[in-house]
Amino acid sequence: MRFLRFSIAACAICASIPPAAAQQPTGCTPSARTDPPRTVFRCSGGLIIEAEAATRFQVQSPQPGRAIQSIALDGKGLLVELPRRRGPLQILTPHAIASVRGTIYAVDVTTSKTSVFVAEGRVRVTRRDGTDPVELNPGDGVDVSQEKRLDVHRWSRERAAGLLARFGR
Repeated sequence: MRFLRFSIAACAICASIPPAAAQQPTGCTPSARTDPPRTVFRCSGGLIIEAEAATRFQVQSPQPGRAIQSIALDGKGLLVELPRRRGPLQILTPHAIASVRGTIYAVDVTTSKTSVFVAEGRVRVTRRDGTDPVELNPGDGVDVSQEKRLDVHRWSRERAAGLLARFGR
């Protein structure tokens, strides 16, 4: 089974809270991990959400009987595994919207920008208001900030590995 894997690291200015204080998504079972510290939520439909220590996120409540379709990330990072056949998922950060239906990608958010990297498959990235859409392919990345246009480029192995290491990858 192919999975979507992406991480989102966000908002250095947001208040830190322990992972247990983050919203527990409905239909998900949490378990703690230590190296590095994070909470893993195993959800219905095969969705797995890993919340880095002090992550602040909220799952947008799905309609009864429907899968989670959207996560708002306010601080630190998430790594998500999504079965390809499960359906679309959006991650909303302060700067961008990353939309996917099945692939592996990472998203890193600071106070000034959101960076998205694709390891496998394709990801559509827009500004938070939905403008300036770009399509990323394997090895591509884009930085989303207010002052620059969206310019797709190749990411170095070191840059991608640094983000994923925060999840023991």
